Amino acid sequence: MAYLEIKGVGKSFRRNAGRASAENARLPVLRDVNLSIDENEFVCVVGRSGSGKTTLISLIAGLVEPDQGEILLEGKPIQGPGPERGVVFQNHSLLPWMSVFENVYLAVDAVAPALAESEKRERAEHYIRLVNLSAAMKKVPRELSGGMRQRVAVARGLAMDPKVLLMDEPFSALDALTRGTLQEELARIWMETQKTVVMITNDIDEAILLADSIYTLTSGPCATLGTAVRVKTPHPRSHAQLSGEASYQQVRRETVSLLVSGGKARAGDATPERQHALIH
Repeated sequence: MAYLEIKGVGKSFRRNAGRASAENARLPVLRDVNLSIDENEFVCVVGRSGSGKTTLISLIAGLVEPDQGEILLEGKPIQGPGPERGVVFQNHSLLPWMSVFENVYLAVDAVAPALAESEKRERAEHYIRLVNLSAAMKKVPRELSGGMRQRVAVARGLAMDPKVLLMDEPFSALDALTRGTLQEELARIWMETQKTVVMITNDIDEAILLADSIYTLTSGPCATLGTAVRVKTPHPRSHAQLSGEASYQQVRRETVSLLVSGGKARAGDATPERQHALIH
């Protein structure tokens, strides 16, 4: 049995009432989405902007309900948000008047109120150390760089000790150098925690660095998941290491081919010219 399973999920949203006819009142976003994830697996979902990636992560988080199908965690249907699913958004969503420690501690206190005070503090401090922010523990968000704020968001998500960590393009708003650093930091953290992770991204190289399996989301409306691409390069990985490996180029070609062809690889879909056009 899969640890996390998405079975035949579809989702649509109500259109603007003033612009939609009665028979065309809903905008389809996702259709027949199926995905099986093993415990401790790191999965990336790659797709173009507007394809429905955030809708998919919101469905797994329980923030919205599917119109069709079901989502199961350890064989039990997901019904609404829950502490067993931590979420890291593109926007760090930190409370601006609280310090780094207080932001992380608040999450621990919310999901584990019965813990002793000393245990709550130790858990918060442990995950702050894990993201290398011990020196900034007393700082408030305005005193942090964008990359540091996202580190706090990751620490907060992990401190909840969720069964599944959901990440919705957590590094996409950062500059390239900071993003690359945090990608490798996340790879290190995953090696230490072995959490089950589902990460949404539009960066193929980010997915190859981090994921065990990469799934492409076809263009909307009515987007669905394509065939899985397995990344067989052993962890830990680094950008420098991957750039010199033939397996990296092969996985990249397969992923681009699936994006271009709508989920089914075809010969000629991953030429350098088409790769450049798709990614840039």
